Amino acid sequence: MSIYGNTVRVPTGSTMACAAVVVSGFLRSSVGAICTQAASLRLTPSALRHLTLARIDFFIPGVSVVGGFSICSSPRLLEQERMIELAVKYTNHPPALWIHNQCTLDSEVAVRVGGEFFFDPEPSDVSRNLVLIAGGVGINPLLSILRHSADLHRERANKGSGYEIGTIKLFYSAKNTSELLFKKNILDLVNEFPEKIACSLHVTKQTTQISAELKPYITEGRITEKEIRDHISKETLFYICGPPPMTDFFSKQLENSHVPKEHICFEKWW
Repeated sequence: MSIYGNTVRVPTGSTMACAAVVVSGFLRSSVGAICTQAASLRLTPSALRHLTLARIDFFIPGVSVVGGFSICSSPRLLEQERMIELAVKYTNHPPALWIHNQCTLDSEVAVRVGGEFFFDPEPSDVSRNLVLIAGGVGINPLLSILRHSADLHRERANKGSGYEIGTIKLFYSAKNTSELLFKKNILDLVNEFPEKIACSLHVTKQTTQISAELKPYITEGRITEKEIRDHISKETLFYICGPPPMTDFFSKQLENSHVPKEHICFEKWW
């Protein structure tokens, strides 16, 4: 399946760009730029919902290398505003360079949906707890799942029906607090749903003082096996995304702790 959309970028010099692929309509992206209407896209509501919980391949005119990026927005953003968001780190990878240095408002790209890393329960499915384990930019697809979980809880609270989400615990590790992406978005959800969502933010090479707002959530040092093991239960699903050694370590440790393989989902791409 191929669709076409528009992209936007953050100001030059940033290490992260937010690329907003617009499906239809006229809206404002998360970085404040205006996106205009894209080409027509015919997808069913269920396909639209699944789209934002997957991975997108970017086919950029004039760039021979295909860019693979994870979606960081909730399915609700696409359902309501016809837009999906990608967070793209500045690297020498040609598609990433294009997004940061050449992409402009109304640039047109082809995108293809793929991947099996998503959480997309039906309303009648059994309630599950989620443990999300992120390293570095691996937070991108896990943020989508976290946002989706929050939307499911809001829907259940407002309508009294729909999927009943369990608790969600996010473990997120980076070198320092400046590299903890989306930390405001994460803490906003923690504060909105204190009985449902919790986070443990880890920094491994912090050299500056940690702000008062972040300090209650920060642990200096890597995420440990014990922290993850304490959350093992038959109702819990584990999602892991980060550098391959980290992903391999936690998926193996969970298997050794007799967590069923179908309850362990991971994605690694670099």
